[in-house]
Amino acid sequence: MSKRTRDRHLDQNPCRSRWEDSTHRDHSPFSEPRTKMGRDKEADCDGSLFRIPPYYYIHVLDQTSNTSRVEVGPQTFIRKDNEKVLQNPARMIVVPPRHYCTIKNPVARAEDGSVVTDRLGQVKLLHAETEVRLEQEPFPLYPGEEVETKVQPLTVVHALTALRLRVLRDFNDDGTPRVAGDEYLFEGPGTYIPRKEVEVVSTQKAVIIKPNEALKLRSLRDTIDRDDQKRVAGEEWLVRRQGSYLPGAFEEIVERCSATVLTDKMAVHVMAVKSFVDQKGKARKNGEEYLITLEDMESFIPDVYEKVIQTVDIITLTKREYCVVVNPIGNDGKPQLGHKVLVKGEKSFFLQPGEELENGIQDVHVLGEDSGLVLRSLEKFLDTSVEPPVTRQAGDKWMLKGPMEYIPPVEVEVVVTREAIPLHQNEGIYVRNSKNGSVRSVIGQTYMLGEDEELWPKKMPVIVRTLLNRNRDPCADRGEWINPEKEKRKSDKADAKPKSDWDEDDLTQVVTFQVPNNAAVQIYDYKSKRSRVAFGPDLVMLEPNEEFTQLSISGGKPKKANLIRALALLLGPDFCTDIITVETSDHARLQLQLSYNWHFEVKDKNNQDEGAKLFCVPDFVGDMCKAIASRIRGAVSGVSFDNFHKNSAGIIKLAVFGVDEGMKPNEELRFPANNLVVTSIDIRSVEPVDQRTRDSLQKSVTLAIEITTQSQEAAAKREAERVDQEARGRLERQKIGDDAEAEKSRRSLLTLQAESAAVESTGQAKAEASSRAESARIEAEAAVEAARLRAQAAKIESESELERLRGAREAEITFLTEQNRLDIEKAELMAKIETEKFQLMVQALGTDTIQAMASGPQDHQVKMLQSLGLSSTLITDGRTPINLLNTATDKRDGLEAEETGGDTATNDI
Repeated sequence: MSKRTRDRHLDQNPCRSRWEDSTHRDHSPFSEPRTKMGRDKEADCDGSLFRIPPYYYIHVLDQTSNTSRVEVGPQTFIRKDNEKVLQNPARMIVVPPRHYCTIKNPVARAEDGSVVTDRLGQVKLLHAETEVRLEQEPFPLYPGEEVETKVQPLTVVHALTALRLRVLRDFNDDGTPRVAGDEYLFEGPGTYIPRKEVEVVSTQKAVIIKPNEALKLRSLRDTIDRDDQKRVAGEEWLVRRQGSYLPGAFEEIVERCSATVLTDKMAVHVMAVKSFVDQKGKARKNGEEYLITLEDMESFIPDVYEKVIQTVDIITLTKREYCVVVNPIGNDGKPQLGHKVLVKGEKSFFLQPGEELENGIQDVHVLGEDSGLVLRSLEKFLDTSVEPPVTRQAGDKWMLKGPMEYIPPVEVEVVVTREAIPLHQNEGIYVRNSKNGSVRSVIGQTYMLGEDEELWPKKMPVIVRTLLNRNRDPCADRGEWINPEKEKRKSDKADAKPKSDWDEDDLTQVVTFQVPNNAAVQIYDYKSKRSRVAFGPDLVMLEPNEEFTQLSISGGKPKKANLIRALALLLGPDFCTDIITVETSDHARLQLQLSYNWHFEVKDKNNQDEGAKLFCVPDFVGDMCKAIASRIRGAVSGVSFDNFHKNSAGIIKLAVFGVDEGMKPNEELRFPANNLVVTSIDIRSVEPVDQRTRDSLQKSVTLAIEITTQSQEAAAKREAERVDQEARGRLERQKIGDDAEAEKSRRSLLTLQAESAAVESTGQAKAEASSRAESARIEAEAAVEAARLRAQAAKIESESELERLRGAREAEITFLTEQNRLDIEKAELMAKIETEKFQLMVQALGTDTIQAMASGPQDHQVKMLQSLGLSSTLITDGRTPINLLNTATDKRDGLEAEETGGDTATNDI
């Protein structure tokens, strides 16, 4: 068939044109069929002739009866006037092996498989139904049928896998009745064939149970498990066997339980949350607690009714350790509340549930020669640790002394461990008897407290404890004022610190005080109402009822009361400084700063009455300063300022020391109350209190200083002028000598400059001539070399340009030759391809098909003319001249048609 004839046929049958286009686009046997929605969107075909190839179909609507039917290929369908083709030829649905599809609203079929129709020939549909179609011959879709699920492979369920299925409607599954809402598993390996009564909920895989693992399951409703045991809804159980486990349809995995590996050093504390029978077949009550050890099993997985409280480590006692177990487990397996059991090493054991260690693991008490234990009996028992055995009553208290090893029984409480306290001859402790309350001191021996004795802390005022501090020097701290509140806070902090058995700040030690040399300390005993005085250097040790006498001495300038605190009274000689204000007879007020030298006079230090006399005056400094100040004021008030300014030292000494019976000045001032002696007075400064007097004195002093300063300046000025003249003379002489030396140097310089100029002019001329000659020679050589290089460059450029042109021509010739060869090969290949394509098309269509396609339009036209009663026709476009010479010629063989250049056809009957 020529191209022009094929185009004419396509113009006469547009539906066929679209069908051929669709067949070229979709030629796969597994291509998806058109759905109803896709067919509704396509335009209806208005042509009369439809060629339906094999495995294609169309829907035809009979508009007279308003019924639809299916026309299946291969055939050429001619549409009647009362018929309407609802769709283009569609490919039949092909379900390959191991595939399926789902059809919605399937047709009803008889028992023999034929389609059921009504009285008008319309197929009956099972509306709202679904039909699963498996591997079969290609089939068309009847009017009303729809593809709900496209063609897809069947689900392959692998081993250890299952599909959870839910029943949508009641049906009989190979003798097993299934009820709507029921769920069951389709276990692999296998191929699942879908059913319309069942839907796939999910895919379920088996769980691998490894060694030392278990699977806890819960029943969702009454069911039978894999071991054919009945389970009620909500029941939980364990699956312990190793391997894969696929839970049933009504089984839920709660958790994966891991085993606790038990060793000889670890056990598991377990509590039963419900009465049940454990793995060993032993009945357990609700709330019962018990221990699982290595003797019971190697690994432990708690049952559903067991709760692991904790893991318990083994308790190991060496031969030097012991422990007390409270609420031990008896032979009947129940705890004995309130009882205690002593466990001695060497031993290893687990604490059972409910058991506790009273004080943990304790070491055996090893007592040396200088150690002991104070024990108290908690209940009546027979003490076999001593010989002979003694019956101890509850509350008895006794002491064991070493050397020995002792493990207290459960009836005995260790009150305290005693250690012997070694004491030097200058050290001691205060010991109190807890029975009678007496306190005594133990000094200079190694002493161990008895069972009824304890160390007694001696309480002292804070200021005394501060003054007793061994780091303080009583001689160097006389001028320091001690704040009692601040010292009390320091003492409280020190008391809060833990004390060792022997601490320097421990109040249970005998209080000692080192009395400095030439000092005295008074100690008062409150029990005997007596006092004693200790002279230094000496070490004073207080008995429990003794206290130091505190000294509160005035200090500062001027003197203030209670500024200096001390325990030791320094006997001197020493000094003190005071500031007093006096007024002369002419009412000039002066401020005096005086220093007094003093000492205490002690004739016999062994006489306690004479020593006690030293402490009769608590503030001897204040009393001494007040007495001396009163004497000075009285003496100064009777003299004028001018007289006092000139004779102040004599007036003050005479006023303080006085005169004897012979009217001679005394050398000392003695206080008989406490034997205090003042030996001398030093006047350190005298300053007027009145500002005018002070200004007048200041002016006189300033004037004297100015006169002295001016005289010193004049002498210094004369000396500076003399030194300046001498320096100028030496400078002039040095300048004249330097000028002479400069002239000599200048003459030598001029000589050298003349010689240098002569040498320079000669050398310059020679150098210029030589350089000009050398320059000319170099320029000539450079010109010759440049000419040679230019010639060589021109030659190279010409040769390279020639070579480039030659290469370009050869490349162009080679390119054109190759291009022509490729064009020839392409033309040959295209011709061969077109030939093969035409041959393949002819072979694919077949000669019968080509003949039918060529004669189809003519046959149709002949039949149409015959029905109209025409014997000859002429069809032309009116633009091409026609030869009508043989148009009406009769043909014996029937009808002929001729083609013209203007698409004109003639049909003869």
